[in-house]
Amino acid sequence: MTMGPLAGLTVVEFAGIGPGPFAAMLLADMGAEVIQVDRTTAGSSWIPGFMTRGRRRISVDLKSPDGLDLVMRLVERADVLIEGFRPGVAERLGIGPEECLARNARLVYGRMTGWGREGPLAHTAGHDIDYLAISGALWPIGSEDRPPPPPLNLIGDFGGGAMFLLVGLLAALYESRISGIGQVVDAAMVDGSALLTTMFHEMRASGLWEDERGANLLDGGAPFYTTYATADGGFMAVGALEPQFYAELLDRLGMGDVDLPAQMDRSGWPALRERFSLVFATKTRAEWDEVFRGTDACVSPVLSWAEAPHHVHNVARGLFVEAGDRLMPGPAPRFSRTPGVLAGEGAASGAQTDEILAELGLSAADIAALHAASIVA
Repeated sequence: MTMGPLAGLTVVEFAGIGPGPFAAMLLADMGAEVIQVDRTTAGSSWIPGFMTRGRRRISVDLKSPDGLDLVMRLVERADVLIEGFRPGVAERLGIGPEECLARNARLVYGRMTGWGREGPLAHTAGHDIDYLAISGALWPIGSEDRPPPPPLNLIGDFGGGAMFLLVGLLAALYESRISGIGQVVDAAMVDGSALLTTMFHEMRASGLWEDERGANLLDGGAPFYTTYATADGGFMAVGALEPQFYAELLDRLGMGDVDLPAQMDRSGWPALRERFSLVFATKTRAEWDEVFRGTDACVSPVLSWAEAPHHVHNVARGLFVEAGDRLMPGPAPRFSRTPGVLAGEGAASGAQTDEILAELGLSAADIAALHAASIVA
C-alpha cells in the first residue's frame, strides 16, 4: 500500500529541468502518484536519476491531436498539474490552464517560470544566476574584493522556485477541498528569490546591514560566522552568533582568557579573524572536530559530498539512502504517522507508457497503433 501523507493524490508533470522536477520529486516522496509526460524525441527529457525518482513516465507527442487527447485524459484524472514551459508554450500546445480546467474544474495547475508570466523579461531566456541577480539575492553573497560567486543553483531553482511552487500547490489543494474549484499557481524564481531575502531587507532598513559585501553578520564579515582553514587543508564552519556560544568558542580555541576586541565591535573584526585563522591552522580538521563535537560552540567540519553521507549524525538520522549502488538524500520532512517513501532512481523516459495507456482503457491493438504512428514512445 502506498505510504506518505499525499497518498491518493495524482500529479501530471510535464518533463523539464530544475525546479519543476524537484517539486514533483518531493510530492512523490510524500506519497503522491506522479506521472511524468515526456516528449517522444530522443534526448529531450532529463535522464533517469535521483530527481526523477518516484515517477511513472509516459512519452507522448504533444503536437499530435491523438497525443493531446491522451494527455487530456490524464489531466481529467489528476489533482495537480506541473508545467515549466516558457510563457505561451502550454497554450500553443493546447494544454494551458483554460483548456485543462475546462476538462477538470478542480485541477490545481502549477506553473514554474524564471521571470514570471508578465513583465519585459517574461519571454526571454534565463537561469538561476540571472533571477538572483535582478532580485537582489546575488549581490550580498561573497567577499568585498571579488565579484559575487554563483551559489550553485540552490537559491533560485530549488529555494525560490521549487519550494514556493510546492507551497502554492499545497495551499491551492487545501482551498480546492473547500471550494471544489481549482486554480492556477504562478511560481516564478525571481519572485521566490526576492522573498527569501525578506529578513535582510528588514536588517538593512533598520541600519543593521551594510550594502558592502563581506562586512555583515551573516555574509562572512563576522569572524564568528565564517569558515577557517585547518592544518591539513580542510575547513571548519563557525556559527557562534549568540554570546554564550561565542564564549564557548573562545574557550575551545584556548582563547577564553585572551584580551580580545568585543564580539560585536566591528572595528575589531579584522583582528579577531586573523587570530582565529592562526589558531585553526594549528590543528587538522579531524582534531578540531574532536574539540568541538557535542558542544554548543556551533562549530562543524565542512564535509564534501563524498564525506557527508558517512558523518555519524547523518548516519544516525538516515539522511542518505541507497539507490542501487549509489547514495542519494532521503525524503524530508519526516512524518510520524504517514512516513514518506523512496522508490529509488527514476525510470527511463517513457518506461511506463504502455502501462499507463492500458489504465486509460486502451487495448493492446490501440497501443500498438499509437506506437506505429509515433504518437507515443
